Amino acid sequence: MLRKTIILLLLFTISACGPGKKRRTYSKTRTVTVEGSTEDTSPKKEPERVRKKEGRKNAKANEIISTALTFSGTRYKYGGTTKRGMDCSGLVYVSLRENDIMFPRTSYQMALEGNKIRVNDVEKGDLLFFKTSKTGRRINHVGLVVDVDGDDIKFIHATTSRGVLVSSLREGYWNSAFVKAMRIL
Repeated sequence: MLRKTIILLLLFTISACGPGKKRRTYSKTRTVTVEGSTEDTSPKKEPERVRKKEGRKNAKANEIISTALTFSGTRYKYGGTTKRGMDCSGLVYVSLRENDIMFPRTSYQMALEGNKIRVNDVEKGDLLFFKTSKTGRRINHVGLVVDVDGDDIKFIHATTSRGVLVSSLREGYWNSAFVKAMRIL
């Protein structure tokens, strides 16, 4: 019991030592005019076609996320793809398949699909890949990004201990196991 208490205190101490200062982002754009200038320096609007494409992509991502969230609380089962039990790649596989996207079944094969992106560019619907084994050399875990709020990236996945749940990439364990992010939409 004492050993468990010490481990919990140690984990709490480590997780509480994160960065204290949050980075601020500003969404407003400023327009600067030079006296006597006749040139229009106001920001240009995106073409209508680009905005519609982004809207369809976001709608598809939201549909996939919604499907994945219906499995929240499902217990972990290696190789599982149903409400009775599922693993991490099964969750992503089923969520994509139910939204008419065919994808490989295992996490290390999924990691070969799509376009690699920087973690700063992650959006809803992107996939995060992890190596959670100390001895394994290949990717063995995958999560689906459900929300991005500044530096905080939330993803849904299935863990062996707690089943299907939403976690944050800021959590020490997941941050240290993170390998790469891939865009599939």
